[in-house]
Amino acid sequence: MCGISGFLNRDKDRPADEALLRRMTEVIAHRGPDGSGHFRSGPAALGHRRLAIIDLSQNGAQPMHNEDGTVTVTFNGEIYNHLGLRE
Repeated sequence: MCGISGFLNRDKDRPADEALLRRMTEVIAHRGPDGSGHFRSGPAALGHRRLAIIDLSQNGAQPMHNEDGTVTVTFNGEIYNHLGLRE
C-alpha cells in the first residue's frame, strides 16, 4: 500500500511549508519504496510515496495533475479499466 501525506493551513494566506511536507512524506517511506512526489499550492500540500504494482513506469508517478494543471490528486489503488476509460 502506498503512503499519502498532506495538510491544509487554516490561515489561507500562509503558504504550505515544503520542509514539513518532505519530512511527513519521508516518515512513511517504508510505505512506498518506488518513488515519492510532492505538490504545494498556497496553503495546501500533498505528498505521496509510491509502491508500484501494475504500472512500473513514471506514468504512475504522483501527485497527478489534469491536462491544464487545475486539478491535483494523489491516491492509493489501481484503475484496472484504465484502457476503457481512455476511450
